[in-house]
This record gives sequence, C-alpha cells and structure tokens, in this order.
Amino acid sequence: MISFIRKYVIHNIGLKLLSLILATGLWVMVSPDQEPSEVAVRAPIVFRGVPAHLEISSEVIPEAQIRVRGPERVLRQLRANDVHAELDLSGVQPGDRTFDLTAHEILHPRDLKVMQVVPGQVHLSFDTRMTRQVPISPRVIGNFLPGEEITQITADPAAISITGPSHHVASVESATTDPVDASGVTGKMTFTTNVYVSDPLVQVVQPTAIHVTVYVTKTADESH
Repeated sequence: MISFIRKYVIHNIGLKLLSLILATGLWVMVSPDQEPSEVAVRAPIVFRGVPAHLEISSEVIPEAQIRVRGPERVLRQLRANDVHAELDLSGVQPGDRTFDLTAHEILHPRDLKVMQVVPGQVHLSFDTRMTRQVPISPRVIGNFLPGEEITQITADPAAISITGPSHHVASVESATTDPVDASGVTGKMTFTTNVYVSDPLVQVVQPTAIHVTVYVTKTADESH
C-alpha cells in the first residue's frame, strides 16, 4: 500500500498539483457563468449638483435604456440601481440645455462594459424656483332638498403655499380641494378634505387638512 501511494500519489506531486490548478482555472474560464452575455437595463437618470435656486421644469424626465455586457453570473446578480446614469448639473442656468448621455455617464459594476445607451442625449428645461400663496377653491357637489341651496362655502385655511418652477407657479390661480359631497345638508356642516394643484410640477409646501364649511339655507318662496 505504501509503495502504491509513493508510486501513484506522491510521485511528481508538484506536477500533479500544477495540473490540477490549471485544470480548475480552465474550467472556470469555460464555465457558463463566465461566458459573456448582454442585457438591456432600464435605469433612472440621477441628477447631481442641482443648484439650490433651480427647478427642472421638464414635465417628462426620460429613463435610460443601458445595454451592458459581461459574465453571466454578474448579470444575474444585478440589483436595482447597480447600473444607472448620472448627470452633473452644477452651474446650470435657467433655460434649455442638452446633455450627452454616453458610457462615461453610466455607473456600473467594473466587470461589465456599456455597449449602448438610449437615448444618446437628454434635453431638459430649467427655471428658477418660486414660492407663493394661492387661495383655496373648495369643490362641493351633491343633491339638495327642494327649496334649499348653498349660500356660502368657506375653507380653513383659506390659502396655501405652493412651490415649483416660477413659470408654472405663476400660472396657478388657486388650489382645489377633493370633492366634498354635501348631499342632504341643512343649515351648516364642516367637512375635512385635502387640497391639490393640477400642475404636476407644482407642489404644496406643507400639505394639511382643509376644513370646508358649507352653508345651506331655504330659498325664498317665489309664489308669495
């Protein structure tokens, strides 16, 4: 047994270990997990260095479709945001601006290579930020008893602050509440609701509950 081990196991042990290492390395190289594959990833565009006084006034911010190539095992392990585009907006001024979107703007695992970026350019509009107050316009719906009508509607608070790109904020005349159904109300009733601005680029600074009070009174009898 000892002679067998010496002859077939220990003899030329260094060459045998080297062969084993080379065989293992070759297996790794030809393993399916190491074969190059490609995948297209839809990824967000991250904006860095946005000046504090500016707003992006483009209503649609495109995503990037990024085609990457690399080992299949790496592609299978990709997580959200492992591949994404970054644009530096430092120093941007109000107006329109076009940015190139190339492999240089793509962050990705180092084992991957960017093959294609779509779109190749991104066109954005910028505007100064504006904040101002606008009145709240309650929206009241409902059916009322014959001879009764709404005589007054109040909102508390009566106005709210909004912010966003100045051209958009300047065009907002009022904020609107969600519909308040006052069907069957007689006299006075207060409802709690929310307020919104229809322009998607304009935001309410501090969202708060809105108390809408509806006053319903009897109409004058026209027969007397």
